[in-house]
Amino acid sequence: MINPFNLFKRKKNKNSYEPTGYSLSSYAGRRVSPSQSLQLTSVFACVRVLAESVGMLPCFLYQETSNGRRIKASKERLYSLLHHAPNSYMTPQEFWETVITSLCLRGNFYAYKVKVLGEVSELLPLPPENVQPKLSEKWEPVYEVTFSDGTKDVLTQDEIWHIRTFTTDSLIGLSPITCARNAVGLGLATEEHGSRLFTNGTIASGVLQTDSILTDEAYKRLKENFQETHQGLANAHKPMILEAGLKWNNISMSAEDAQFLETRKFQLEEICRIFRVPLHMIQNTDRATFSNIENLGLGFVNYTLIPYLTRIEQRINAGLVNESKREKFYAKFNVGALLRGDMKSRYESYATGINWGILSPNECRDLEELNLREGGDVYLTPMNMTTNPQDDKTNDT
Repeated sequence: MINPFNLFKRKKNKNSYEPTGYSLSSYAGRRVSPSQSLQLTSVFACVRVLAESVGMLPCFLYQETSNGRRIKASKERLYSLLHHAPNSYMTPQEFWETVITSLCLRGNFYAYKVKVLGEVSELLPLPPENVQPKLSEKWEPVYEVTFSDGTKDVLTQDEIWHIRTFTTDSLIGLSPITCARNAVGLGLATEEHGSRLFTNGTIASGVLQTDSILTDEAYKRLKENFQETHQGLANAHKPMILEAGLKWNNISMSAEDAQFLETRKFQLEEICRIFRVPLHMIQNTDRATFSNIENLGLGFVNYTLIPYLTRIEQRINAGLVNESKREKFYAKFNVGALLRGDMKSRYESYATGINWGILSPNECRDLEELNLREGGDVYLTPMNMTTNPQDDKTNDT
């Protein structure tokens, strides 16, 4: 198979290739980059929840027929790309997880479009830090792409599929990690402080005091002995043996006194606020109750996932569907898959849809991946909601 990248290679740039990944300083003194932010468990948990929630949703290509019906366009090449295999080495779940992870960490996702006979047949993800979007003189987006071998190329919107989060310049999405780097940096600094507390901690924090003057040899021996015997988590709570009139003076506050744990807990809420993820979704149920847990879950779907799904769907329609077919074809995620683990809610929803004539039994069976049954394509109409045929005849006369 021909490597599609070979189709648009140019001569190597004179400058040696340098990755364009970035790391910005924060007020906490820690430098923060998208990859470094994943070391913070709350960031990792939020990104994972969002990526896996979208990754498990099937995405279908639909077609609007002349009689107003909507059917799955399973014969289209794009349908197979979205639902079966976006490229030769990724499953749809892995691909959509990559999309959401890139949007959460960098605010942008880029993929190269491999085309066959004018139709997109594969999407090859590109590292966002290796793509620089710009507007041409004709006010059209162009993308300067740097490849791993150092080559560069300027590609058009027809060759690059670009999804972005909300933006201030209409072209480049804002990176949540960059915008909130001070909150992320404080979280990283707090974790580092806690780690060093256990690495270098002793039975108590303070100073050794004596009225005598220690010789250099005695000072060196005392220092080495103290570090070897009392420094580190493994040496905690060992008895301290002092000699030559040495006294231990405790001069520091404990971690609790310094509100260390409260700071860590507040940073957890800060990170969840950045990604709009409910606390209970990352295993913090302090504020979750039996009465509000369902509403929190609905809010997560409506106000966290739906904006991501809408961005992706519209970008599929604008950037992947052939221009001549855009009025008839469109992409849609099946959000109902989020209820896959709740059989009671699914069946109650099906019952409501069938009783009110919204769904047929066979449509519900199809959603459950069950075989269709004879006579199952009937749409019911509640008797108390029908019109009186005699009234229609009276009106006609």
